[in-house]
Order: sequence, then structure tokens, then C-alpha cells
Amino acid sequence: MALVVEKTSSGREYKVKDMSQADFGRLELELAEVEMPGLMACRTEFGPSQPFKGARITGSLHMTIQTAVLIETLTALGAEVRWCSCNIFSTQDHAAAAIARDSAAVFAWKGETLQEYWWCTERALDWGPGGGPDLIVDDGGDATLLIHEGVKAEEIFEKTGQVPDPTSTDNPEFQIVLSIIKEGLQVDPKKYHKMKERLVGVSEETTTGVKRLYQMQETGALLFPAINVNDSVTKSKFDNLYGCRHSLPDGLMRVIAQLELWNEKSSGKYEKKVYVLPKHLDEKVAALHLGKLGAKLTKLTKDQSDYVSIPIEGPYKPAHYRY
Repeated sequence: MALVVEKTSSGREYKVKDMSQADFGRLELELAEVEMPGLMACRTEFGPSQPFKGARITGSLHMTIQTAVLIETLTALGAEVRWCSCNIFSTQDHAAAAIARDSAAVFAWKGETLQEYWWCTERALDWGPGGGPDLIVDDGGDATLLIHEGVKAEEIFEKTGQVPDPTSTDNPEFQIVLSIIKEGLQVDPKKYHKMKERLVGVSEETTTGVKRLYQMQETGALLFPAINVNDSVTKSKFDNLYGCRHSLPDGLMRVIAQLELWNEKSSGKYEKKVYVLPKHLDEKVAALHLGKLGAKLTKLTKDQSDYVSIPIEGPYKPAHYRY
């Protein structure tokens, strides 16, 4: 496939396999919304206040129908979104087409080569001269990796004039990463520094991506705050038991994690470290599903709260408690 960015009639950038599948994608997306009550409840609760207004969010996550519901939840809450897949085989082309036509910039198709995959990742991070995204939804840590490697290469280039040498590694995939960074240096030698300066933080789901983040934190190399969604209770209790059915709460956790980072961007609450999803937000993820199950969640009275010594609004369990 020719690696050329296309545009919709409204000017939105995209690169997908077949835009004619958009109607089919929209049909399946509407069906999925019924099966993802937590995200829909999130739209109902937070939509009117537009908490993501002005936020740029880049996602590197399987471009499936379920992810499409997540993307449209982010846009419903006010965000601008650019998206790529985190796996060369996982994109559902009808989902990518529906989102590219209706909601957000998408660069993804099923069966990408490694060269195409990293091109899509770079496109998802490229917001033009004004820098990169404010927030990243990452799965596997590749978007995070590209920024860190880019910043490292730019610092070396500034000091020595030396550009990355793709032949310096035997890893064919990392050779592609270095080639992309090398080409970028010729256009804008501060490209990834601009991204780093703008970034509020990243949310990461996978064990692999989280391990990378903790390694960078230990060496002092982590450039921005990160929320570890992988070790939240609602992740471990659903994903470990139910596999792909975890798509429902997973998307919700990502939205909640992004909201937490965005809302606290000026407070200094999050340093350049890795954080687990706060317990009160873990509880929020569970609570947002109750309405669809026909359950009514009552609020503690002040007398009850004082008696059991827990806050009315939560969290109701200590951070280490796993249920």
C-alpha cells in the first residue's frame, strides 16, 4: 500500500484499507455500544461538561469495533483523536473506515508490514507544527518508545551532529524505528522534544508496556507520567478470567485514566513516574456498569461513613486490596 495520507471531504486525515466499508463498520459499532454500557454511561455522565475540550489524544491500540466505541467516547467528551493499531494483524478494516469517516484520524489496516506499522504510529503522533498529543493511550508501549528514542536521538544530534544509524542494530524492527527518527531529524531536529514538552501523560495496559515504563522510571529516563492500567483490579479480575470480554471495562478504564491525567495536568499530582489507576477510579469503573445490570447503588450517609471510617465518595478499600 502506498504510504500517502488521504483526507476526508471535511479535511480529516486518514489511511485505511477500504472506506467503502464504513457503513458496515457503523452498523457493528452501534451494536457494540449496547454491549458496552460502562462507556455509554461515561458519555452520559461526563459528556455535558466536555472534560476533554482542547485535548489532543493519540491512541496506539487494536483498531477494532470495541476500540471504535472507546474513540467515540473520547470525542464525545471533547477530545481530538488520532489513532493507529498496536498490532499489524488486529485491525478490523470496517471499524477503521467508520471512525476515519465519522470521528477521528485513523491510520490502520489489517496486514500491515512493519514499515507500514511504524509509519502509522508516526502519523498518529504527528499533530503538525504545534507539537504532538497531550495524552497517549498506549498498548505495548510502542508510541511511548518512539518518543523516548526520538528524544534520545535529538539530544545526541544536537551535541555531536550524529544521526541514528539503522545498521547499528541487528533487530530489523528497530532498524525501521531508527530510520524514521533519522528522516525526522532532517525535517525538524526538535520534533520529539516538542512532543515531550506537550505531553501530560500516558496510560498503558499491557504487562510488556508496563515493564518498559518501570524500567525507564528506575533509570530516570521516563519523560512523562504514566498510569499503569494493567495492574488495576478491574483489569486483573476481568482480563485474567474472561480474555477478550475484557474489552468492555478496558475501554472504560482507559477513558477514566486519561481523564485523571488531563484533570490533574496543572496540579503537580503526577510526576515522571508510573502510577496504578487510583482506587477510587477503579471503583468508578465498576460502578458505571451497575445501571445496565439493573442494580441501584446507594450512597453512604454521614453516620454510616463515620461509623465505618471510610469516605462517602470512596475509595472504600486500601490501595493494596485486590478483592
